[in-house]
Amino acid sequence: MKKKDLPQDESKLDDVTRELCYAQDEEGNYTTDLSKGWEVKAKALDVAWKDIKERTDEARSKVERGEASPVLFFMESRLMDLPILAGYTGFWQWTIKRHLKPEIFKKLSQKKLQKYADAFDVSVEELKHMRIDES
Repeated sequence: MKKKDLPQDESKLDDVTRELCYAQDEEGNYTTDLSKGWEVKAKALDVAWKDIKERTDEARSKVERGEASPVLFFMESRLMDLPILAGYTGFWQWTIKRHLKPEIFKKLSQKKLQKYADAFDVSVEELKHMRIDES
């Protein structure tokens, strides 16, 4: 691809990221340049973010209905799964599964709550009350 032909389609990530691509300059030498991306990729990202929003909304609803603890909501909103959260907290995966139950979560010590809060980059109060800066 020629450097002048690198896709520069508009997307929601314009102000956030650019993609490094290899392209040929006017002399035929390969060089690198930044691309904003192309429409197909932007649409795929939009679909992925929509799915993440739906999963986060469903997790919030489960917590509000008393079917899950706030750990589920923060796992979804921070794009974490059990192995990742286990790595950040040092808890076994089966322990985290137990902590997903509201009745178990309510009994967690301050030290355990702080481990979750640190992993999710929130305060313990924000963790307990499922408050998050969604801006």
